[in-house]
Amino acid sequence: MIVLPDLPYAYDALAPAISEATMRVHHDRHHARYVEVTNALLAETPSAGGTLEEIVTKAWLRSARKLFNNAAQALNHEFFWASMTPEPGAPSGEFAQALERAFDTEARSKFIAEGLGHFGSGWVWLAADHGKLTILSTHDADTVVRMPGMTPILVCDIWEHAYYLDRQNNRGAYLEAWWDKLANWRFAEAQYEASLGRGTPWAYPAASSVSGQAAAASAS
Repeated sequence: MIVLPDLPYAYDALAPAISEATMRVHHDRHHARYVEVTNALLAETPSAGGTLEEIVTKAWLRSARKLFNNAAQALNHEFFWASMTPEPGAPSGEFAQALERAFDTEARSKFIAEGLGHFGSGWVWLAADHGKLTILSTHDADTVVRMPGMTPILVCDIWEHAYYLDRQNNRGAYLEAWWDKLANWRFAEAQYEASLGRGTPWAYPAASSVSGQAAAASAS
């Protein structure tokens, strides 16, 4: 069974870039529903289990589309929450140098252009391809996590439910606000280090770790 972790910040912490109303609908309905359906499908096929990353990869290789779509969406959403912070700062150190090598001074504009140019629903990623930074988008539920040699660095959700309550169909304004005010550069730096073999990459929380966090919070 996979779990629905709490957000890593308050529902209103990302306002005004993303409103509390959007975060409540997005996490408590959309993410929760993907978790619910994934668990129902796993109950029918226990052999498909493992970590969520393993479930996603196996479902992709088996062309188990319903399981892949729901499991990958659960995974992508949790990585999306981690990709944002109320205190974004700016890229620094070796990671900032890697951004400049890969994109000169155009990382922001390339990321926004990739998201704007993507037709329909999906995700726009900053990722490391065997350690080299790249920007790409994936359609619908598809995810960088299932791609050999790729490490996700940051992701922005470009399904309409991620921004429509706040900005209607103005995806450009949403992407600009996301990059300028929400992107979690400390998290990105840690993911980049992991892509170089110098750390442990992010993983979807297991039930035991979520239970432990809840217990620690209630004891404090």
